[in-house]
Amino acid sequence: LAQVVGVLVYVDRPPSVRCTTPSMAQSQELIQKLLQAEKEAENTIANAKKGRLAKLKQAKDKAEGDLKAFRDEQERKFQSEMGSKAAADPSAELAGATAKEAEQVMQDYHQNRDRTIAYVIGKVLDVPTQLSTTQKQALTTGVV
Repeated sequence: LAQVVGVLVYVDRPPSVRCTTPSMAQSQELIQKLLQAEKEAENTIANAKKGRLAKLKQAKDKAEGDLKAFRDEQERKFQSEMGSKAAADPSAELAGATAKEAEQVMQDYHQNRDRTIAYVIGKVLDVPTQLSTTQKQALTTGVV
């Protein structure tokens, strides 16, 4: 049955299952334990937030490093391409193209010269020696 010891009342049960009615001191102790548990939880949450922020900062730093490496690589490629283009002489390239085109014109001239001369001479010598009816009529009316 029940036995009273001080302010606590114990019910006859095995020691592992005994129920106790807490006193004021025990209530304060339980409240302190609860407050301590809340502080530990707050600390755990704060540490988790710090860890998350640290990981975010680390990820940001890594991304910035990767971006800087990429930018440097692209800048290096750009500079090497621009350097080779700047070193090339555009007037020499233009002069070479102009010389090629002039050579092509001369080649076309030599290929077509004889045919063109024959065509022009043929047209000059193929002038009709007789007057057309329109020309005769214009001469008789005195228009010309």
